[in-house]
Amino acid sequence: MPRKGQHTPRVPIGDVRDPDSLYHTVLRFGAWQREKNYSEKTIEAREIYLRYFVTWCDARGLRRPQEITKPILERYQRYLFLHRKKDGQPLSTRSQHTRIVPVRALFKWLARYNHILYNPASDLELPRLEHRLPKHVLTVGEAEAVMAVPDLATPTGLRDRAMLETLYSTGIRRMELIGIHVHDLDTERGTLMVRQGKGRKDRMVPIGERALAWIGKYRDDVRPQLASGGDDGTLFLTHLSEAFTPNRLTQLVREHVDAARLTKRGSCHLFRHTMATLMLENGADIRFIQAMLGHVSLNTTQIYTQVSIRQLKAIHTATHPGRMPVGRAVQEEALDTDRDTLLATLDAEALEETLD
Repeated sequence: MPRKGQHTPRVPIGDVRDPDSLYHTVLRFGAWQREKNYSEKTIEAREIYLRYFVTWCDARGLRRPQEITKPILERYQRYLFLHRKKDGQPLSTRSQHTRIVPVRALFKWLARYNHILYNPASDLELPRLEHRLPKHVLTVGEAEAVMAVPDLATPTGLRDRAMLETLYSTGIRRMELIGIHVHDLDTERGTLMVRQGKGRKDRMVPIGERALAWIGKYRDDVRPQLASGGDDGTLFLTHLSEAFTPNRLTQLVREHVDAARLTKRGSCHLFRHTMATLMLENGADIRFIQAMLGHVSLNTTQIYTQVSIRQLKAIHTATHPGRMPVGRAVQEEALDTDRDTLLATLDAEALEETLD
């Protein structure tokens, strides 16, 4: 098993003796992305989907990038459309889209750096994505029911409550929760610095007093017991004194959601949906929600102005249902913006998270 931070060895595809094969081209594409400081998560995800494509090509005697034409790429799209998973279900439109996008990126790179004469994927039409609303969003009562699940008499139960409160209060992604360090919290200002979020962007988000109170109790009473050896400052630790893996965190949060005996299912992203929906219902301007979630834009035609953390903190305090009893009345001019677009964006993120 590779150690943390090491790449899992990949089984070669096709003739490994040919340095110009599709397989070696994909490896060089990955190396170029690392040189350009793409996130490791993006590189690894692209490689997974490109391996599907290279395997499909190899089975049809297509060995090199120069042999790939637009009709061949369209055949691959048709293959994805007709493909059936082990349970007999077809690939969703979004899954088809996700598998094609890295292929387009690969051939764009090849053409740009003159490895091929032209880009066969330049005019390739991608499947039209449907805009869906989230399947599950918790009510305030349901969210509070999940918060009450962890056993506060145990150190891990107190830790889990602090993590759930953080997800609910901030709506951050699971990888962002995993990456929180103890010094990222500013209890005086009521803010959390999210470092190297999606797209390797830092952002500051407000966090409620209640969540800070639970985090403080965990940090003071529990974390010293969990931290051992070389403490790197990661806030939330497992019983092995390590940061959570994405799958372990997802499993843990899902167990608490299931234990609340709700009719709704979900894990970390469920609280991202819930925070955005409840704050919108309580009158928060969609620009503030967008800033909290770390969305650059809700779609390609709408670019919103940046809002200050002080304004964002005030909106969060006024509209988030998990706040302390004392509240502040804040009035903001409403924007005529499609909230469904925001929720559909969140749903797309959730699907992407399950594919990682």
